[in-house]
Amino acid sequence: MSQDNQQDQTNEVAAEPLEIVETVAAEAAVEGDNQLDTQLAAALADLEKARQDILYVRAEAENARRRALEENERTRKFAVEKFAREVIAVKDAIDMALLDQSGNFEGLKTGVDLTAKSLTTVFEKFELLEINPIGEKLDPNKHQAISMAPSDEEANTVIQVMQKGYELSGRVIRPAMVIVSAPK
Repeated sequence: MSQDNQQDQTNEVAAEPLEIVETVAAEAAVEGDNQLDTQLAAALADLEKARQDILYVRAEAENARRRALEENERTRKFAVEKFAREVIAVKDAIDMALLDQSGNFEGLKTGVDLTAKSLTTVFEKFELLEINPIGEKLDPNKHQAISMAPSDEEANTVIQVMQKGYELSGRVIRPAMVIVSAPK
């Protein structure tokens, strides 16, 4: 074998391990890149799923808020419906009394008295109660004193009610206008 041939073989043998190392390194790099690409794709997919989940939760919350607002609006709008139905019956009785042309004063008075009792029943049913404080101490939360009059009663005691007050479910919607006692 000639020296050139031997040199070529030696170069080939020496080049082979270098090529093998480069090939293995390239394959490892490609394999590592593929692994990184796979991990990146999985992370991006998880991120997209999380984003979709957040959008879904936001949409659900917005829908729930909107439904609650609509329900509140319907409740507010029709809250007095039962009360209105009951009061309509009382108005019908008053209209009937006004149409009476019989001239029977006692009959008319009895009808109006029954109508007033019916109205009081409706008020009680819906917790709309009269404030009629005769003999009570003045309570500025429920009474509005419009004047004072000399009386044997203790000072600031209600001695006359000029206009009854009303409270709805414990909340004053109109204070009673009263005259209270003044010291003599």
